[in-house]
Amino acid sequence: MTAGDVDYAVHGGGYATQRRTDPRIARYILDALGNARTVVNVGAGAGSYEPTDRYVTAVEPAAAMRRQRPAQAVPAIDATAEQLPFDDDAFDAAMATVTVHQWRDLDRGLHELRRVARGPVVILTFDGDALGDFWLKRYVPELLAAERARSPSIERIVRELGGVVEVSTVPIPFDCIDGFADAFYGRPEAFLDDAVRRAQSAWTFLPAGVEQRFVTRLADDLRSGAWDREHGHWRTTPTLDGALRLIVGRPR
Repeated sequence: MTAGDVDYAVHGGGYATQRRTDPRIARYILDALGNARTVVNVGAGAGSYEPTDRYVTAVEPAAAMRRQRPAQAVPAIDATAEQLPFDDDAFDAAMATVTVHQWRDLDRGLHELRRVARGPVVILTFDGDALGDFWLKRYVPELLAAERARSPSIERIVRELGGVVEVSTVPIPFDCIDGFADAFYGRPEAFLDDAVRRAQSAWTFLPAGVEQRFVTRLADDLRSGAWDREHGHWRTTPTLDGALRLIVGRPR
């Protein structure tokens, strides 16, 4: 039994190299954490977006992800969001980056974040209704359908967090170094790289043959120039206001 909806013992390779902290996105998280000195990072993965200027406790249930954490990062505790092994109000703040869509019991996990944090709960996630607001949905609609199916609504997250909650769109820079799918909106060649796709969990939910169909079609269109004729404007679009959202909940 895996802790979430993806078995990272099988699909977790390469996250440390492909899903790196983009400093421009990180700035939004750091600003939201404010002056919090102690932070619990839930669903910490390989360590992306963990602050380096404050005391962090990391929680990550997948051994494959814990093994990829850099030497300078704190070791992660083997636990799940739904059952955090901490006292009430144990931390100044809690954070969860690109993880809530994988939790088995979202509501319980969100309540746990609120329980252990005295101050803000900071969540970086994707709005399922805004996924694929660029050319990718034309090539592999099955991928976007899979992501939408597993992405909790922003409204649900806001409701379960309670308190005072703010939601904002995080612009995705053209040269984003965090390799989630939207990060390559203007760099289509990246999707031909198996390592890039392996670090995007949504591909594991596709029916057999769909991924290879996508790769073949995209490669053909890039060679022929068809992609650039129809979608080339994305190569000169400096940022994408896509599906990436920052949700910050504070107690009343």
